[in-house]
Amino acid sequence: MEHKLNIADAVTISRIVFAVLLLFCAAFSKQFYVLYLFGGFSDMIDGQLARKLDLRSSFGAKLDTITDYVFVIAVLIKVLPALHIPVWLWICAGMIAFIKLISLLSSLAMFRRIVPIHTVMNKITGFMLFLLPFGFISEHSGRLSEIAVIIACSVATFAALQEGYLIHTGKEIE
Repeated sequence: MEHKLNIADAVTISRIVFAVLLLFCAAFSKQFYVLYLFGGFSDMIDGQLARKLDLRSSFGAKLDTITDYVFVIAVLIKVLPALHIPVWLWICAGMIAFIKLISLLSSLAMFRRIVPIHTVMNKITGFMLFLLPFGFISEHSGRLSEIAVIIACSVATFAALQEGYLIHTGKEIE
């Protein structure tokens, strides 16, 4: 089945362009933040455009997921080398990833497919993670940034546990 690209898909694809351009900017530079904001904005409006213009498709949903991964990987490639990340944060991120992996494997075992769970907590987590790089605009933001990271890790852990609970109980399964 052939799919014609539409305006929502074009906005989604623009996130890949922003991701590639990010790779050529210094981390936390003005150019970095402009491209980062455009990438975030494209992620916010592509789904809204698709729904409002009745352009939803499985292709668009898959494209959105792929471009999200590309964008996140590009941001991590730029940001991680520029930061000193404490061991506790690596452990927290690893625990969250492990919980999400168990949930993914559980959904495959229980439902023979990956079950997407779109909770309010997942959306809050995504928004908080998106805001984190803005904590590095000033060299004087160290303690405040650390507090923001602790809060984001706590919310992300809760969201991952909630997602696992919903999958294991079969609640909110499409």
